Amino acid sequence: MKYITYILLLFSVTIFAQEDPVKQDTTVVHYMIIEGDSVPVTSVDLKEVLVLPNLKFKDRDARVRYIILRRKTLKVYPYAKLAAERLESLQKRLATLERKRDKKRYAKVIQRYIEDEFSEELKKLTKTEGQILVKLIHRQTGKTTFELIKELRSGWRAFWFNSTASLFDISLKKEFSPIDEEEDYLIEDILQRAFQDERLDRQEPAFDIDFYACVDKWSSKSEPKK
Repeated sequence: MKYITYILLLFSVTIFAQEDPVKQDTTVVHYMIIEGDSVPVTSVDLKEVLVLPNLKFKDRDARVRYIILRRKTLKVYPYAKLAAERLESLQKRLATLERKRDKKRYAKVIQRYIEDEFSEELKKLTKTEGQILVKLIHRQTGKTTFELIKELRSGWRAFWFNSTASLFDISLKKEFSPIDEEEDYLIEDILQRAFQDERLDRQEPAFDIDFYACVDKWSSKSEPKK
């Protein structure tokens, strides 16, 4: 999985508030304490929660494939999340550096850190896990693995790595599109359930995903045979 390891090697107004319920007659009024001032809270912001549909499979084989896909997705998602975090950190840091030599030096420091921390684990991924990782890197960064290599290194190196990956039926140009690909929809379903169950740390995708539109499209095709 050298080509998968490589892409990860490239990445290298806080308000302190406190709720203070104060009773007035029989009504509880909530206040936010911001920089010493009490500000009444007239509304409560709630996190959006997806109402996930019940899983239905057309047959036993479909259920087994979902279970296998879930195991692989849960395994590789943390690496995609790490890639997005490292890319954001790398871009912010590089923006502060003016000399090209300093930028290269910093990028190498990040590469060595990721290599020491994760390379041995990444090498153990299967080809299907590697392809899922490529898709999830696109979900979390908004760019394909091929684009990231080309942007951070060179077009020739991106071509070479993509050609090598293709020998293992893996495309570094693969995008994550749950509205167009049923497997991607199932991956998104797995992620949303894992987020709600707190099995994975939620990280928002780099682009909008209309999950319910995906459900509408693919759920009818997953109905069990009568």
